[in-house]
Amino acid sequence: MTGTLFTNARLIDPEAGTDTIGALRVTGGRIAEILAGPADATGDMVIDCGGKCLAPGIVDLGVKICEPGERHKESFRSAGRAAAAGGVTTMITRPDTLPTIDSPEQLEFVSRRASEAAPVRIHPMAALTKGREGREMVEIGFLLDAGAIAFTDADSVVADTKVFTRCLTYARSLGALVIAHPQEPILSKGTAATSGKFASLKGIPAVSPMAERLGLERDMALVEMTGARYHADALSTAAALPALERAKAAGLDVTAGVDIHHLTLNVLDIGDYRTFFKIKPPLRDEDDRLAMVEAVASGLIDIISSMHTPQDEESKRLPFEEAASGAVGLETLLPAALRLYHAGALTLPQLFRAMALNPAKRLGLPTGRLAAGAPADLVLFDPDAPVVLDRWTLNSKSKNTPFDGARLQGKVLKTYVGGSEVYAA
Repeated sequence: MTGTLFTNARLIDPEAGTDTIGALRVTGGRIAEILAGPADATGDMVIDCGGKCLAPGIVDLGVKICEPGERHKESFRSAGRAAAAGGVTTMITRPDTLPTIDSPEQLEFVSRRASEAAPVRIHPMAALTKGREGREMVEIGFLLDAGAIAFTDADSVVADTKVFTRCLTYARSLGALVIAHPQEPILSKGTAATSGKFASLKGIPAVSPMAERLGLERDMALVEMTGARYHADALSTAAALPALERAKAAGLDVTAGVDIHHLTLNVLDIGDYRTFFKIKPPLRDEDDRLAMVEAVASGLIDIISSMHTPQDEESKRLPFEEAASGAVGLETLLPAALRLYHAGALTLPQLFRAMALNPAKRLGLPTGRLAAGAPADLVLFDPDAPVVLDRWTLNSKSKNTPFDGARLQGKVLKTYVGGSEVYAA
């Protein structure tokens, strides 16, 4: 056999912005050609997609895998299984582990563990400052040589403007991408909700959306000053969008992301004090959620991610204010995103532009597209299949999903990495 032919597929092409019936041929782990009509299958293994959707595999930017230090929450093996089951073919992992990934030796350790244990592609990020403490810059050059794809202190804001400026300046000189979490750290410290009448009635310490705007305005000013490559990891408020728009209009090398929870949930979801809904930044008002969806549709926000953050039961079974922040999202990213498709807010090409094409382009990866020569990282899914999510069926070691018991529409049928099947429902 010379290759594999996927026939009778609904091809979701985020680059062309199309959603058409066709066929796709894979040879040697790469996409050989895209066919608009019936294809000659001589010598090929044929996979009939039954009219279901075939799209580029998801590139999930900002996944936390708890190796080293907290393997009981998530391992490369369990995260890899979860990713494959969710149609995620590439994970970009965060350095907020114990200890922090801030040296070439630690980066090489996680790279080796990833290649041994996970069936999907993994590219690790390194910390921006040592220990993510915001005091001393890491050895960016050595970490780039060791394979760091980007630099971030995750949800720890580098509060010292002089230190952050040095980091941006040095990253600029090496062409490194800096990923930051825009928040004003003093205003947002110790908070668990978005300020407003609802948070006041519930007695939850809250932060104004302006904290995000202040953080982003500062970062944009420093990017303008240094010329660095910058990505805002998880915007969540309408108040921050004008600063992003101005930065892009000025030609700064800036992109921004939003996590799936801020696109599909709002502050009212924390009404029962259920700590699975406690995430960082906190869930926002419905007007903010709608603004984020519109920003994705317009292209102002470039990337949708899961911000997969595993927490064990002991970390979540606490009063809302004291519970750990974060939710798992590798397996729920696609079905949750399909809520936006079924609501008519985003098309499937728009979703995969934000979940596959744009993150791949931002990170300089060849994946995320349906094009001849691209790696055959693919997800076959049924966008209409009804699913009632049971958190205990998730492949992640941690089960902290806000979608437990939710009625979702959309199911991953098969996932392929380099043309090889790594998951089948």
